[in-house]
Amino acid sequence: MHEVYNGTLLVFAGLLVVFAFLDLVHQLESLGKGNYTLLYILAYVGLEIPGRIYELFPIAALIGTLYALVQLSSYSEITVMRVSGVSAARIALSLLRAGLLFVLLTFVVGEFIVPPSERLASQLRIRALNSVVAQEFRSGLWVKDGTSFINVKEVLPDSGLVGVKIYEFDPNNSLRAISFAREGKYLKDNSWLLSDVEQTRFDASSTQVTHLPQAYWNSVLSPDMLSVLLVVPEQMSAWNLYFYVQHLRDNQQKTSRFEIALWNKLVYPFATLVMMLMALPFAFLNSRMGGVSGKVFGGIMLGLTFHLLNRVFANLGVLHDWTPWLSAAFPTLLFLVAAITYLWWLERR
Repeated sequence: MHEVYNGTLLVFAGLLVVFAFLDLVHQLESLGKGNYTLLYILAYVGLEIPGRIYELFPIAALIGTLYALVQLSSYSEITVMRVSGVSAARIALSLLRAGLLFVLLTFVVGEFIVPPSERLASQLRIRALNSVVAQEFRSGLWVKDGTSFINVKEVLPDSGLVGVKIYEFDPNNSLRAISFAREGKYLKDNSWLLSDVEQTRFDASSTQVTHLPQAYWNSVLSPDMLSVLLVVPEQMSAWNLYFYVQHLRDNQQKTSRFEIALWNKLVYPFATLVMMLMALPFAFLNSRMGGVSGKVFGGIMLGLTFHLLNRVFANLGVLHDWTPWLSAAFPTLLFLVAAITYLWWLERR
């Protein structure tokens, strides 16, 4: 299966050059803003490459496998194998064994390389543009922590906090205290050091205001959780996604997008095997049904369709609260059924 590996690497190289160039062109629009020089842009594009590799693995595997198989078919090697009694199922099994390496690489890249790479890329760009992490609301970031609500005006690239407000409620949902800190720095084990703290406590018959130069604060909030602001859920690690989903559940918040992203992280590596299986029927088509270029073009269209369906079903799952695992796995299952059905039809002919 060296032909499959070589074909996939060749396709990978071509796709990465194209996408890196498009990313470069897009980032050039911000050239000169703040300290965002060409050197920063090139570093940002370089840090984005692991994410592109992860996204393109199934498509590259499909096109690379298709190209290798069609080349073998054009030299009648597939025909010789079939005449020798090698069934389509046996060829498919050989492809799947070769594809296990791609599955492992996809998982490793997506779990251990993409999250820190994307975080570094976002931090680099934010620092160079002299900006802060964009927030979903004008009033800043809101997080629920047990019976407390936390409002942060700004989150800095190093996960430092600016303008921290903590609203503490008792079990009866009565406001017990409001704390305001000018800034917060993470220490360890979910512990923060708050600076310039003003705390207002509400008792049954009085209000007490306290000023502190510094105060320690234990909270569920952590840099890993704040990384949600720097890295979109689809590019987070499955480990961080799992714990963030647990946090949202504990605080009775909506988890759909993060659950779908978590399931997608578990299913996506195996999509590479499905794409390789999808390429096999093209090798059995005779030359009158299209040459190498025509079949490769068909593979590219299939790969783009798969990529588009993944995005569409993920968004529809969030909008309509579909079952997370089904929203994440449906495109892969659809292509798997199509590949098996097509192979079965070709075998019956």
